[in-house]
Amino acid sequence: MVGASPGQLVFLLVAGLVAGAVNAVAGGGSLLVFPALLAVGLNPLAANVTNSIAQWPGYVGIVVGNRRELREQRRRIVLTCIAAALGSVVGCILLLVLPGAVFDAVVPALVILASVMMALGPYLKRWIGSPDPDAPDRTAWLLPAVFVAGAYGGYFGGALGVILISVLSLLANDTLVRLNALKGLLSLVAATVTLVIFGLRAPVGWSDVAILAPTTLVGGYVGARVARRMRDDILRWCVVALGLAVGVYLLLT
Repeated sequence: MVGASPGQLVFLLVAGLVAGAVNAVAGGGSLLVFPALLAVGLNPLAANVTNSIAQWPGYVGIVVGNRRELREQRRRIVLTCIAAALGSVVGCILLLVLPGAVFDAVVPALVILASVMMALGPYLKRWIGSPDPDAPDRTAWLLPAVFVAGAYGGYFGGALGVILISVLSLLANDTLVRLNALKGLLSLVAATVTLVIFGLRAPVGWSDVAILAPTTLVGGYVGARVARRMRDDILRWCVVALGLAVGVYLLLT
């Protein structure tokens, strides 16, 4: 971010740190970084791809912090990671080949959809109830659903973690702590695909990535360590309100 003021630098640093923690605890941290990038002057497409790449280190921190919960999920991890990777490839290709005007038209709806999904997350968990760790996964539904979520993540990515935890809670039978860890790993897979594809072909703000990436890493690791006992409802609703405000703003401009 050439010529950035000290205030803008601090703004992005704080946004990255909080976003990394939010991704680990509640999901939806990218909804904080996306408007932050818009605020410092990036256009929606550049803000989207820069946001996607900047989130990658944060997901690494989440996976490292949750490595204990990922043990003994090998088969589920392999199958869902393949589905997420393929879906993310499709989403990235759609973003690159469709006209920029399509993204500008669709992104307000995607931001609002992601915010609504984040708001509904606790109610979905309450409706689902406590998952039975001994029951088999609904694999025939789980893998296509993860593929679609990956495609969404490749195209936009806002609140991907919220969508993934909703899908996993509905279709994979395990404790929510372990499913939350898998959500972080799948987010990392999708982010890795976007890092490779967008890094080669998209208008990435690399100076912004350099500011955001270390803070999302720290935030993701710290957030993963406290996710088991942290109350996230207030944080969740703050992110939801911000996401809805950004969506409405983009819709009206």
